Amino acid sequence: MAEVTGLVLCGAPLGNPADASARLRQVLTEVDLVAAEDTRRLLRLARDLDVVIPGKIVSYFEGNEERRTPELVDAMRDGQSVALVTDGGMPSVSDPGYRLVAAALTAGLPVTCAPGPSAVTTALALSGLPCDRFCFEGFLPRKGGERRARLAALAAEERTLVFFESTHRVKDTLADLVAAFGGDRAAALCRELTKTYEEVRRAPLAELAELAEVRGEITLVVAGAVPNTERPTDEQLIAEVAAHVAAGSSRRDAAAAVAAAHHLPKRDVYDLSTRR
Repeated sequence: MAEVTGLVLCGAPLGNPADASARLRQVLTEVDLVAAEDTRRLLRLARDLDVVIPGKIVSYFEGNEERRTPELVDAMRDGQSVALVTDGGMPSVSDPGYRLVAAALTAGLPVTCAPGPSAVTTALALSGLPCDRFCFEGFLPRKGGERRARLAALAAEERTLVFFESTHRVKDTLADLVAAFGGDRAAALCRELTKTYEEVRRAPLAELAELAEVRGEITLVVAGAVPNTERPTDEQLIAEVAAHVAAGSSRRDAAAAVAAAHHLPKRDVYDLSTRR
């Protein structure tokens, strides 16, 4: 491999160290500095890979990336090479990285990638749902009203959808998905991907919403909406808008979501929903 320069984004194993690439091992032994989302996890990975990291190791996570980004850019300007490693998967994909990439490019510094595992594509492949076109939404808003409004806006999305979710919010998110998308929509709940207790549950959303406590790192894959070519009756449109509003959406957002689902003008659906 050519001499490492600038910034290298490193795809790290999601859980199984055997998924680490030969290139990741080599980058870790050659760079001057490694910025890690969790330095302890990086050192544990290095031990699992039987790799010695000779360069300096610093933390780079959500709480310090704004402050640390200029420091890393300055280090690269001084000729040092930097590897960015998250706890698992690709940097910048719902993990630290975007800010540093943007800053390095603005500074005219080289940026490259040592590709590796991704929870997004792994869950898609395991889901059994169409993967030719998909939409990655990452983590939904934490607040219930904002989350329900976002899901209402996605109800008509025809591509397969991928979400990350935390153990503590997954039950609420599944209930909101049922309300926004309907309980019959096919989905897959993927937890602890590549780890000892990996599990993929494939079922309609209503069935997944009835699960007991779900633990671990979770990726949800949800089938896209089936296009509806028939125009619903006015009563059906009004009822659909009302359902979105009951789930926490504003009337305007609800009307927009319903209009998109049926390929109708937003103004027409909104006006209809305010007549009664």
